[in-house]
Amino acid sequence: AVGGYVVTLGLGLAAGSALDAAGLVQQPLLIAIALSATSLGLVVPVLKDAGQGASAVGQVAIAGATVADFAAIVILSFFFSTSGGSAGAKVVLLTAFTAMVVLTAIVVLGAGRSMRLGDLLVRLQDTTAEIRVRLAVVLLVAFVAFASRFGLESILGAFLAGAVVSLVDRDSSSHPHLRTKLDAIGFGFVVPVFFISSGIKLDLTGLMHSPGALIRVPVFLVILLIVRGVPALLSLRQLGGRATLAVGLLQATSLPFLVTATQIGLVLGKISTVTAAAIVCAGLLSVLLFAPIALSLLRKSQPEPDPPDRSERHVRNAASN
Repeated sequence: AVGGYVVTLGLGLAAGSALDAAGLVQQPLLIAIALSATSLGLVVPVLKDAGQGASAVGQVAIAGATVADFAAIVILSFFFSTSGGSAGAKVVLLTAFTAMVVLTAIVVLGAGRSMRLGDLLVRLQDTTAEIRVRLAVVLLVAFVAFASRFGLESILGAFLAGAVVSLVDRDSSSHPHLRTKLDAIGFGFVVPVFFISSGIKLDLTGLMHSPGALIRVPVFLVILLIVRGVPALLSLRQLGGRATLAVGLLQATSLPFLVTATQIGLVLGKISTVTAAAIVCAGLLSVLLFAPIALSLLRKSQPEPDPPDRSERHVRNAASN
């Protein structure tokens, strides 16, 4: 997964430099970072729907998406933070914030081993208190606030909050519905609000009125497929052709990070509104096209159950009679 992301960054930098030479973008590094991420929140549901979440294909896709998401967020926060600051200061702040996250995770893990606290959580988790959901939301808000306070992007805090919740919540036998509740909050409320607020800022009018600007959408879509899809070839021998193609398409599915990166680029003046709209539209097309095709490929790659042999059918008929 790490090697694949290194290849992705190299391809992204090459693509960004080519776009810069063609006069289509102003900041090649920002474009490379924006195109290097994968939407983990979209990849996992597709794999689950295909019944491949725990398979080798699913693990390769999830590992690649996780590394890409985390690395892209960290690199974006380091090079293009809206708070400014020197590179040395950002390293110190990022190190301090990481230490705080690790310390918080240790404290939460220690508290989770308390029998008294565990009994309290079980007693209140399915009441109107929804104590586990509230604690997860508090952790999210706290990490986002701390990230902003440390001069880092809030998306980094949100990502690490989710990582801590996933680390702490390894045994879900006593609260099997927590992930479903968090998914409902995220996909049912937070994500739609995020996309609506971001969509309002898109310069779709300028994109539609300029054929030269509109052609950027398929260009960015193809580049996204190359930058994120080609590294999947590293798993060709392990997975086979069809599964590798599906993984490549899933890795090229990206939208939330593209929206965030372009918004940061607009605030910093590193990207034009038309280019930002083209990148986001390309990300939207990747969700509409790549994810369904990958799902179809994964379902076709599932082995069909072997038909029962004659002896088995004979036993079943005898039992029924």
